[in-house]
Amino acid sequence: MKYLLLKHYRGTPPPAVECGPMDRWTPEEVDAHMQFMQAFANRLQETGEFVDTQELAPGGAFVRYDGEGRPPVTDGPFAETKDLIAGWMIIDVESWDRAVQLAAELSAAPGAGGAPICEWLEVRPLLTGSCAVTE
Repeated sequence: MKYLLLKHYRGTPPPAVECGPMDRWTPEEVDAHMQFMQAFANRLQETGEFVDTQELAPGGAFVRYDGEGRPPVTDGPFAETKDLIAGWMIIDVESWDRAVQLAAELSAAPGAGGAPICEWLEVRPLLTGSCAVTE
């Protein structure tokens, strides 16, 4: 079963450590965080549980269709994901319990000051099978 581990910048409940935005961390703190993330991904590659990971750059917009001949709407009354989502990892594991275990390990990535950030990660199963409409 494949799961999405969704990393958030903020907006999650305590006890996540408030370590501020990464652009305020020292270069050494950023390096330690990124090395942790790479080592975690490498370990999952070795076990065959790694599928993909991506970090997101700041920026972007919500976009939606607004009717024929009208320009797309590029904002709305919603929090923008660029302010919320830092990145994701997709894993392929045997069970929900294993997905939760790995999310907890990833939550321990170091932040400012080197302490584990204890960030909340959203764990979401990916849909399997076809969603095609049949007549």
